[in-house]
Amino acid sequence: MPSNRRDTAKGITDEAKGRVKEAVGKATGNRRLQAEGKIDQAKGKVRKASGRVKRAARDVGQAVDRATR
Repeated sequence: MPSNRRDTAKGITDEAKGRVKEAVGKATGNRRLQAEGKIDQAKGKVRKASGRVKRAARDVGQAVDRATR
């Protein structure tokens, strides 16, 4: 799997894990778990963005390659 897809998939997973942790933290009154959930969600968003940037850079590189042929 290319790294951009891996980053995007991992980001989606991290966000989902974060949402679950945050919800469990709220339900149990565990503020630490809530905070961990928010951190995981933020990590997921960053990782997804990283995957999108890598994909865009690859696409630009391919477009430049085609244009210079």
